[in-house]
Amino acid sequence: MEEIKFFRRAVTPTLAEIVEWTGAKPAGDVDLTATILDVAPLDRARPGDLVFLDNPKYADQLAQTKATACLVGERNVERVPQGVAALVVREPYRACAAVTARLYPEAVRPGSWFDSHGVSPGANVHPLARLEPDVVVDPGAVIGPHAEIGAGAVIGPNAVIGPRVRIGRDSAIGAGATVCNALIGDRVIIHPGVRIGQDGFGFAMSPRGHQKVPQVGRVIIQDDVEIGANSTIDRGANRDTIIGEGAKIDNLVQIAHNVVIGRHCVIVSQVGISGSTVLGDFVVAGGQAGITGHLNIGIGAQIGAQSGVMADVDPGAKVGGSPARDARLWLKGVALVDRMAKSRGKAREE
Repeated sequence: MEEIKFFRRAVTPTLAEIVEWTGAKPAGDVDLTATILDVAPLDRARPGDLVFLDNPKYADQLAQTKATACLVGERNVERVPQGVAALVVREPYRACAAVTARLYPEAVRPGSWFDSHGVSPGANVHPLARLEPDVVVDPGAVIGPHAEIGAGAVIGPNAVIGPRVRIGRDSAIGAGATVCNALIGDRVIIHPGVRIGQDGFGFAMSPRGHQKVPQVGRVIIQDDVEIGANSTIDRGANRDTIIGEGAKIDNLVQIAHNVVIGRHCVIVSQVGISGSTVLGDFVVAGGQAGITGHLNIGIGAQIGAQSGVMADVDPGAKVGGSPARDARLWLKGVALVDRMAKSRGKAREE
């Protein structure tokens, strides 16, 4: 049965070209005219494939690989078996990503799901919307009045772009996504099912009942942000919800009203961030972490998976647990409880 692949290879580079793209240094006698047909994991590679080793945990797989070439750090170059060309780079994983992007450019940014060019006859674009040249709009998409879409943008099938929304150039809006009350920068990727700009969860609570607080702010998404499938970003209540340049947000993340995410933050799946919390640049939040409202998370802080953050976090701090605290103290506490439990178990057996 023929193997089905969903991305078409754009080029068939030589090792010389890969050296040029990555800045790699060939180790030993390397045939730079050899060609690369694909990238592959170490244990499944065949002749013509490029692999990489970044984590020495997989050194045994490298020893058995049948790949043509391997991107590898200086410390692991001696592990590359005879017959495999060793290309030495500072960051093998990053270098392999750069090569993969050259081989499969369609995988870098979502394109038309319908192989459309221009506005599909099945799309609904309001006469007062403004689209720059080379915008692709797939069937079923809706673009509201006074919306503006930048050149090279792709609007996926059944996506809905609300009135007066701005979407920058070379951005991609996935199938079934909804975007309202939002200003979106250039080269932003919004995956299928994302919800942007809907009401924040705001109520004036009282024993007499809960009065809805109108949410009149916006969502501002800066350049080069990527937002994973089915994540939700609420618009601000009386100020803007802001996602900073280069931030990467995983699937199924909830970001509440008035939240500010700094530049190049990484927010992993199922994180919830409550209203008016501010994350500094380069913050990392592990999967399923919960961050309560009105906090300040300092630049470069790291929040462990499933942490419950209930207080401000200092710049550069690493926290874990629930309630979240210094990660080293948390791990020591977990180890202490384990030792106590084992000791008590032994005492009962005696």
